[in-house]
Amino acid sequence: MQPDIVVIGGGTVGAAVAYGLAMRRQKVLLLDGDDGDFRAARANFGLVWLQGKGLDMPAYQALTRSSTELWRGFSDELEAESGIELFLEQNGGLAFCLGEEGLEKRRLDLLRLHNQRGGGEPDWEMLDRAALERLLPGVALGPKVAGASFGRRDGHANPLRLLAALHVALLRRGANVRHRARVNRIEPAGADFRLVLNGETLTAPRIVIAAGLGSSALARQVGLEVPLRPERGQVLVTERLARFLPLPASGLRQTDEGTIMIGATKDGHDFDVSTTTEAAASLSRKTTEIIPALAGVRLVRHWAGLRIMTPDSYPIYAESRSHPGAFVAICHSGVTLAAVHASLLAEAIAEGSLPDTFSPFHQRRFDVPQAA
Repeated sequence: MQPDIVVIGGGTVGAAVAYGLAMRRQKVLLLDGDDGDFRAARANFGLVWLQGKGLDMPAYQALTRSSTELWRGFSDELEAESGIELFLEQNGGLAFCLGEEGLEKRRLDLLRLHNQRGGGEPDWEMLDRAALERLLPGVALGPKVAGASFGRRDGHANPLRLLAALHVALLRRGANVRHRARVNRIEPAGADFRLVLNGETLTAPRIVIAAGLGSSALARQVGLEVPLRPERGQVLVTERLARFLPLPASGLRQTDEGTIMIGATKDGHDFDVSTTTEAAASLSRKTTEIIPALAGVRLVRHWAGLRIMTPDSYPIYAESRSHPGAFVAICHSGVTLAAVHASLLAEAIAEGSLPDTFSPFHQRRFDVPQAA
């Protein structure tokens, strides 16, 4: 099959875009990397999250809201296509606040976000301790917990099942998926692009670069300067417990298997994916301040992954001016934005250009005029 479009990068972002393209009858080839790649999907916390997103970037707040609205339909469709349950729960989510000052700061931060949105009904509400205890009747909160913010649109899903479902659905839609397929070079080939892999070349009229931290070097070859850096996130996982947390929280959620995920740190700005005892101690201390009973629970895993960070932490979506047909899609919220990647973004790429709604995410926002 000669592809209409090649997606470089088989993680959550690339797979969601490829799935959306395949749904639109595009002939898609997805090139997945190898086991040595720094895969953000391995350490994704699995939140489908709106509250607190988009400070000083209203366009990102709007994009995230759109994706959370689309997620239920996206999940139902993907489960039907793949036969893999994603365990999506979208009944709201919490951000615990320690101390009255922490509670007030959270309220002011969310109010600032709401005002930047330009009005409308808030997607969140503040809960004092009494209201939070009514919402979590089976949880004995620590004495420092003053309350929480509650995001009505928030939820969580199984991120590894999401990635597996996207790959299975792609194949069932007639797409090709190539594993251990590392792109070394991109060259113009008339109106097409030539992709040089180890021992072979491929050609296609359009490409999407969604290769995570490997995207900068590839994007530069099609005239796009994409500034990226890694940020390590460390996560703890406990033994399986009887269900007692009815809602996910920022940094604390109970999975469909019963384990408790605790995270995630924001430490380290190189490619080090080792874990540290300092991070484990810090995460454990924070968690037991919220729910003291978890101090007696056994930890079974501690791992680290690398987030893909731009200078302002927000996504980059762009088409190359010098090489039309070459797109880049980069973000660190691959689960939350999966629904919009498979719909609005994939539709725009299939039609051949990104609409104005994506222009705030072009990397030109990082261009700073040089003084004469």
